[in-house]
Amino acid sequence: MKQPWVAMVVWAGFVLGCPCLVQAQAPAPDINEETEAAIKAAVARVAPCIVRIETAGGNDKVVWVDPATGKQIRKVVGPTTGVIVSADGYVVSSAFNFVNKPTDITVSIPGGKRATAKEVATDLTRMITLLKLADVDGLPVPQAVPRKDIQVGQWSISLGRTIDPNVNHPPSISIGIISAVNRIWGKAIQTDAKVSPVNYGGPIISIDGRIQGILVPASPQGQDETAGVEWYDSGIGFAIPFEDILAVLPKLKEGKDLKPGILGVVPQSADMYGAEPIIGTVTPDSPAAKADIRPGDKILAINGQPVVNMAQVLHILRPMYENTVISVKILRGKEEIEKANIVLTGQTTAYAFPFLGILPMRDDPEPGVEIRYVYPKSPADQAGLKVGDRILGIAPVTARPAPKPMPKLPMANPTFFQQFSGRDQLLALMARLQAGIEIQLQVKRKAGGAVDVVKLRLAPMPDDVPDRLPANSTAKKALEKPKPIGPKPKDREEAKPEPKKEDPKAPMQEVETGVLKKTNPALRREYSLFVPENYDPNISYGVIIWLHPAGRGGRDFNDMVDLWADFCEDHHFILLGPKAQSNDGWAASETELVLQDLKEVMDTYTVDQQRIIVHGMGIGGQLAFYMGFNARETIRGVATVGAILANNPKETIPTQRVSFFVVAGQKDPIAKDIAESQKQLSEKKHPVILEVSPNMGKEYLNADVELLRKLARWMDSLDRI
Repeated sequence: MKQPWVAMVVWAGFVLGCPCLVQAQAPAPDINEETEAAIKAAVARVAPCIVRIETAGGNDKVVWVDPATGKQIRKVVGPTTGVIVSADGYVVSSAFNFVNKPTDITVSIPGGKRATAKEVATDLTRMITLLKLADVDGLPVPQAVPRKDIQVGQWSISLGRTIDPNVNHPPSISIGIISAVNRIWGKAIQTDAKVSPVNYGGPIISIDGRIQGILVPASPQGQDETAGVEWYDSGIGFAIPFEDILAVLPKLKEGKDLKPGILGVVPQSADMYGAEPIIGTVTPDSPAAKADIRPGDKILAINGQPVVNMAQVLHILRPMYENTVISVKILRGKEEIEKANIVLTGQTTAYAFPFLGILPMRDDPEPGVEIRYVYPKSPADQAGLKVGDRILGIAPVTARPAPKPMPKLPMANPTFFQQFSGRDQLLALMARLQAGIEIQLQVKRKAGGAVDVVKLRLAPMPDDVPDRLPANSTAKKALEKPKPIGPKPKDREEAKPEPKKEDPKAPMQEVETGVLKKTNPALRREYSLFVPENYDPNISYGVIIWLHPAGRGGRDFNDMVDLWADFCEDHHFILLGPKAQSNDGWAASETELVLQDLKEVMDTYTVDQQRIIVHGMGIGGQLAFYMGFNARETIRGVATVGAILANNPKETIPTQRVSFFVVAGQKDPIAKDIAESQKQLSEKKHPVILEVSPNMGKEYLNADVELLRKLARWMDSLDRI
């Protein structure tokens, strides 16, 4: 016999589940149909506000090249998408759609009307462009989802009007969700809906038909209108919150571009998340410089908001505009200092690397720097500096007198000179200066040994290469520590020198030389290496990282050795040949793998960190450009053959100088685009040389021996000062 409670459960289940005893249940709703109906209703609600934009004229511009396949995105003309933001004829779109500077813009509005339009202004922080339509009024305006209401997991529908020319038809649709908020340093929403150049400028909307944001390419590493386009169709798309755009709409309507607010500091460490926010460089004439923020200061807070790393600093600063007033709390030594009323500038003058006009002697531990070569007509030449002279100290002409000078010392020249030991310390001091300023140098003359003071004005870094370089470039003391600067204290003058510790790279340690096949045990990847037979660990060696073209798989490394071996032996270089993971070529993600190969070389051999060059042809050259800007804490030179600089170059960083040597064959179909790369680099004040070889097409430099020799001299003079 069943227990009573069991019987009750069975009876209740029978009663509740039996259609004969209970009223008939309503059929279960079809979730798919309801979702589809909701999406259609949402799209229909906003569709009248989405316009089709057509451009004509302008430049044929390459905005991105896939390093893996060579596929290009070119911005010529063609339909794009925009969103109405004002009934009197204002439309916003992605600034990407106008990067080619079109001469004519026509907008098709749902309902059949077409109107000419002109660019009014661009928000250069969020890369949104405002257009004004001629003779149009009474347009529908969409609603915005408040920024605070946009949450991860919500429906997000991306729309565009580039495929179907009939604007009275529904726009193209891609369904996704909001996958993150406050991305791109707090400026963007992230969605997994399909986002690509066909719907940049279109909206992402919520399930109720309100606009969440306007789709743009975006990247945390770049700030121009094409940054992030390489992520198209990747499942990662970005949109600028619509509420943020509407907030600055009145300023854009005034016809003035909204520029990013710039403080003017560069972090000491490249680690944005793990390192403390200690300032490495302050840009001259920047708001930070005017507020007396200095290298070595640690940022504690901005506008009262504490920060512990540089990523948090950028998360606060990057959304800000020109003329925003902020406060910065810093730690200098043990003192906390509040810097108030700092007005962010809209731009800083592109930093031009200063040029003294010398090549330094390398591997020299003595105080100061011995001059190896003087560039003709350079500031150093005009000031009378000679080969063999030794620069002992440097000071700007405006430097203050030394505080509390000793009265018994001769004070014919009261200027306080900053002393240094070796080339790298002098380069670090030069990074605090800028082209155009006057400096004084303490110089010990080779002839006679007298110490003179000379005055000169620093020039911008030139774009030429010496016709000939002296063979002797090293003191061959790379393993010796730099000697202390200044006189020894009296109580230590008679002290015995400390015994030398055995250096892991000491001359007695044998290392492999010649052509080598190596395997990175941690990454299980192969790379090739050429180390000159005359390798000497007391000499610092430059490294040429050869990024082979697509389809070669590193098989051309021996050919490169044949071309470069004599140069490597005579001028102290090691040739490194990483191998791409795909036979189709290189991917940007392989940058870290290449740097790991380089690290193994640096752990084994004595490497000159001022002469690390990434060199490539075709797709290899594309990655070389990429590494030049995304690994410039390591790379000092970029040499490309038959490669296009696809993305706009980043700003110069005083402490991370990267020089470029760009080669095009005159018979190469993309020679014009390669020449444009030189123009873009020059505009940002990057040292760059463009060489167009009349005898070359899409081929390597063995077709032009003289050009190959010039490239070699350029490599050997990267540490110019």
